[in-house]
Amino acid sequence: MDAQRLKDSFDRVAEQGDAVALFFYSDLFVRNPHLRDMFPVGMSGQRDKLLRALGHIVARVDDLPALVPFLQQLGRDHRRFGIVAEHYPHVGASLLATLRHFAGDGWTDDVEGDWNAAYSLVAKVMLEAADENALTSPAWWNGQVVAVERRRFDIAVLRVQPDRPLPYRPGQSVALEVPSRLRHWRYYSMANASRPDHTVDFHVRLVDGGPVSPVLVRRTETGDRVRMGAPIGTLTLDEESPRDVLLVAGSTGLAPLKAMLEQIARRPAPPRVHLFFGARTRDGLYDLEDLTKLAGGLPWLTVVPAVSDEPGGHGFSAVLSSDAGDVEHGSLPDVVARHGPWDGRDAYVCGPSAMVGHTVEQLARLGVARDRIRLETFADAQR
Repeated sequence: MDAQRLKDSFDRVAEQGDAVALFFYSDLFVRNPHLRDMFPVGMSGQRDKLLRALGHIVARVDDLPALVPFLQQLGRDHRRFGIVAEHYPHVGASLLATLRHFAGDGWTDDVEGDWNAAYSLVAKVMLEAADENALTSPAWWNGQVVAVERRRFDIAVLRVQPDRPLPYRPGQSVALEVPSRLRHWRYYSMANASRPDHTVDFHVRLVDGGPVSPVLVRRTETGDRVRMGAPIGTLTLDEESPRDVLLVAGSTGLAPLKAMLEQIARRPAPPRVHLFFGARTRDGLYDLEDLTKLAGGLPWLTVVPAVSDEPGGHGFSAVLSSDAGDVEHGSLPDVVARHGPWDGRDAYVCGPSAMVGHTVEQLARLGVARDRIRLETFADAQR
């Protein structure tokens, strides 16, 4: 398999954009009508995921140490869709037909051989990982909503009781499916460390036009059912590190970092922790009351709230009372930078992508080594 030739071939095909995925799924369903029910009614989001997944795989096809873990997770993750070994040849046939169609004159016997070899590797790794995972883990967990708090019009905190213990590390996420949006799975991070009763909390923000978040935020009630996929993600605490910790959370990006905060609190000798929690307005600091209570009982924890779209000074930085009315003003990355330097810390950042990117650049500028700045790194293709 010639990795560069494969990449060049994909680049040419990918120039056709959404038409590629549309052709692929049309071909797949015409050849295999029985597979249509495995996918959501609306396919636009699914088409986007296909191209992102292919791009991620092709970009790393010559870096197996990076590619194999991604494929293994993809194989485990696809168990919740009911994907089994017999489906892989059907997918491969439609993928080759799609690539051949859009490659035009660039499609040669050598290119076809490259793609056959690449797909065989992908299928083998995914299937082996899925089979191994099936020995110890269900394809999904059934859950019942046991509490709902609507913190504001577009944010809800849900507590879910799984039908069996859900083994996860603080900072990880699971895909959720609701009965009214079958086959639409969306990822949400657990907002707590493990509990004796195995319940898990999710912080859900409404996304306009999203198929799942409006249901979870506006319509979900106590007693409703959800399904949860296997835990996934790499935004987890380095428990071997002796360094103090910096947590930077934008909006509901707080959820995984709050779970990590609970994990830290269970240590015999916790490190010093600064948690920066940002939103556009004070109303968006939806969990500040609970964070304040936590900080009040944890002398090693400092909570700094920040708002970006309200005018004001920036003189406040301490553990605060939830009704004190004092917050930092400015973009969250800039507020974090003002409180630096952070070069002696391990940093964990979660939230909107633009905020995360700006925060990483600020921290690097302040001397924090990039290998000590942890983000969520599983590919968007899995979402």
